[in-house]
Amino acid sequence: MNSNTTQFGARQRVPARSAAAATAVKWLLSAGLAWFTAVACADDKAQWHSLFNGENLQGWTVKIRHHALGDNYADTFRVEQGLLTVSYDGYRDFESRYGHLFYQSPYSHYRLRLQYRFIGDQIHDGAGWARRNNGIMIHSQSPQSMSLDQEFPVSIEVQLLGGDGKHERTTANMCSPGTHIVIANKLQKRHCIESDSPTFHGDQWVSVELVVRGGDVVEHFINGEQVMVYEKPQYDDGAKEAQPLLQLQGGQLSLREGFIALQSESHPTQFRNIEILLLPGNE
Repeated sequence: MNSNTTQFGARQRVPARSAAAATAVKWLLSAGLAWFTAVACADDKAQWHSLFNGENLQGWTVKIRHHALGDNYADTFRVEQGLLTVSYDGYRDFESRYGHLFYQSPYSHYRLRLQYRFIGDQIHDGAGWARRNNGIMIHSQSPQSMSLDQEFPVSIEVQLLGGDGKHERTTANMCSPGTHIVIANKLQKRHCIESDSPTFHGDQWVSVELVVRGGDVVEHFINGEQVMVYEKPQYDDGAKEAQPLLQLQGGQLSLREGFIALQSESHPTQFRNIEILLLPGNE
């Protein structure tokens, strides 16, 4: 998703945090890290479930902009050698056909982990900011509720970015199509906020893990290191696409659950080892 980027998508840095805000964020990070370390020690006994069988897209639903629900235009999402692959070799032009592949069930409290990598070249008419750009949508609206020409689902996006071999470009950032979050007790209305991750160049595999606790706290981890934490995901009551979703829950802003989706934004991407662990509180 567009993140107010400069050339090639080298992201604009957000203003430095105040001392009080920085202290609050550090507390959240340390608390989250302690929790993550404790639960990680129990991984051998944890019941992780695979969301991707390595053979086909069973359990997943495609929604590509300008196309009907379930129309996997030009075989955008496919399985190649056991990898969930996003490809544009069947496209003549991209034409802003942003796509999303939704898993069949909504979730509220869980850990999600997967590996991703960028491959090949971006399709010729993809946006500059979308080069080596993909994402994991969480707490998303259902694919059935999206309009035919809607670009992105109302959701929280864990933005996945790759470097160009020269410039810094963090990954596992947070973007907010139709939503807001809270950091250090302050409502954040910026569309995208950077994580503290390093930059990953080339076609290397990168491991990402999310800890999602309903409408409370969300944490992002890259290669086992916590890089971002925020609270109180909620609808943006000023976003047009969010209005019907707000009406369904009586105007309540809190975003407590939703679907998981992977993106197609014009750069070929591969995913593997997509697994979920349900946490207490999952409905």
